[in-house]
Amino acid sequence: MALSLAGLKPRPRDSAAQVRSRTGIAIACFLAVYGAIGARLVQYGLADVESGRHYAVTDRSLASRPDIVDVNGDVLATDIHVASLFGEPRRIVDADEAVEALSSVLPDVDYRDWHRKLSSGAGFVWLRRELTPRQQADVLALGIPGLGFRTEKRRFYPGGPLASHILGLVNIDNAGIAGLEKYVDDQGLGTMQDLGLDITTDLPPVKLSLDARVQYAVRDELNQALERYQAIAAGAVVLNARTGEVVAMASLPDYDPNNPYNALDKDRLNRMSGGVFEMGSTFKSFTTAMALDTGVVNIDSRVDTRPFRVSGYTIKEFHNKGSSLTVPEIFKYSSNVGSAREADMVGIEGHREFLTRLGLLSRLETELPEVATPTQPNEWKKINSMTISFGHGVATTPLNTAVAAAALMNGGWLIPPTFLPRSEEQAAAIAKRVISEQTSRYMRELYDLNGAHGSGRQALVEGYGVGGKTGTAEKVINGRYVGNKRFNAYLASFPINDPKYVVLVVVDEPKPVPGSGQGATAASNAAPTAGAIIRRSAPLLGITPEFGDGKDALLVSY
Repeated sequence: MALSLAGLKPRPRDSAAQVRSRTGIAIACFLAVYGAIGARLVQYGLADVESGRHYAVTDRSLASRPDIVDVNGDVLATDIHVASLFGEPRRIVDADEAVEALSSVLPDVDYRDWHRKLSSGAGFVWLRRELTPRQQADVLALGIPGLGFRTEKRRFYPGGPLASHILGLVNIDNAGIAGLEKYVDDQGLGTMQDLGLDITTDLPPVKLSLDARVQYAVRDELNQALERYQAIAAGAVVLNARTGEVVAMASLPDYDPNNPYNALDKDRLNRMSGGVFEMGSTFKSFTTAMALDTGVVNIDSRVDTRPFRVSGYTIKEFHNKGSSLTVPEIFKYSSNVGSAREADMVGIEGHREFLTRLGLLSRLETELPEVATPTQPNEWKKINSMTISFGHGVATTPLNTAVAAAALMNGGWLIPPTFLPRSEEQAAAIAKRVISEQTSRYMRELYDLNGAHGSGRQALVEGYGVGGKTGTAEKVINGRYVGNKRFNAYLASFPINDPKYVVLVVVDEPKPVPGSGQGATAASNAAPTAGAIIRRSAPLLGITPEFGDGKDALLVSY
């Protein structure tokens, strides 16, 4: 096939002037780029060590981090300057002698590795980061040519393990890798560090909702609980029910962020937000609220509590209190059958929707990165709904549970939790109504009833009106419930007539206290631990105790 060129016009050639113009532009661009590079190299060469750090924009070990402070301004995390040891192998006269001398003043010297570095002929090698002042002085006293120190920034936590799971960690280059340290980086600090924009900047502190005084009381009481009940772990959270602020939260065992050699050990998990558990009878709080809020029962209703079978399983009581109970009695006596009947009256879809509405089946949205996602059955059947009604079959985080409980206490408003300060006005703007005010009022009355006359009696603190609900759950190990291993919880609120705080305590695998005559249920360990936390925390939080109505007061003249 012949190709016709008749319709094509020749492209006009560029003029000599246009060619020269384009060439000149290209040359100018090359000169500008290489001129800038050359100028920067000269600038680096003329700068001293201290000023040279301004241009090391990718060296995050020199980057600043803001202080982290509690709600009262007390420092929880700050930067300090430390010396790091480096070598200049080209200036090292005898690598063997240098390493031998260093091993006499520094612990754990890797002789082979350091000898390889110091005999490599390189211009610069790191030997040991973050030396103590004493170690730096000892190395200086050796007088070895070719060794030097560089001042870096290290994160320091004055409280040690006080709030380790909340504050988190930074790596060797001072970048946040866990907890709120990572959150701060994710808000833009990491980008600033990468660009070198914060090397000499005094950044404003990051204030938390945490109260270090309450945090200390919580952690101290948990430590005592671990020892007293010989438990493998324990945790607690104090939550402002009106704002969603986390006032204190601890999970033991924890770690020291100043020396986090064991931070990744399995038993150091932050159980309060990063672990999911079947919360046992504390879930009856939500079952009762659901039944009241949907109207399938009222506060005076009686419910059949005789054992019955469903899907081949028998639903029965731990302690039988009669063939029928009122709604308050179901709550007070922690009736499994009564709770299962309430769930059955609501229905499977209604039950699942209610727990979803309260956030118990969803991952919490908060500043803390380490938050686990609750688990639930892929398909809800009747037996699932009934066992979930008394706390078996759904695993959620203790923090999820505390947040949902706050909605039962505060008038029916679900407020996302936060570790940053938040006013009641700000909370109201994001709160979501999940139950009616009347249902919330009933739940406060039921918590008060159980706190004063039910399983929560050991959590009572005179003058502070503590109400709550216990939960004793058998743990699931290898797919089977193990009767002698329990995960216990006490879900409390105070002052119960006008709740401001929710306190949740969990104790993992407690043992009976020898000689006490008590078992290992939540009423004998989680509840008294919650009471001890409230007794120490309430005065710090400005809650004024009330001792009766004053009718029996005596006037005394001095």
